[in-house]
Amino acid sequence: MTQEELLSKLKTIITPYVQNEKALGELNEETDFIKDLEINSANLVDVALDVEDEFDIEIDNEAMEKMLTVGASVSIIEQKLAEK
Repeated sequence: MTQEELLSKLKTIITPYVQNEKALGELNEETDFIKDLEINSANLVDVALDVEDEFDIEIDNEAMEKMLTVGASVSIIEQKLAEK
């Protein structure tokens, strides 16, 4: 799976939780889920669970705590996919 495909799937997953539509349109690796997209912390857990389902991976608490930006999330997903 290319990074572009991964990013596309991640965008689909986070879209229902985003409060700032303008920031979603400008999504990039530096985009912060809380500051930029205004996703609340409870919904970040939902995002992580959705990512687990979509990619058939398991995200531990340590990795979940690092998934605060798009870039960090993509890196963690790639790492977990490589471990499968």
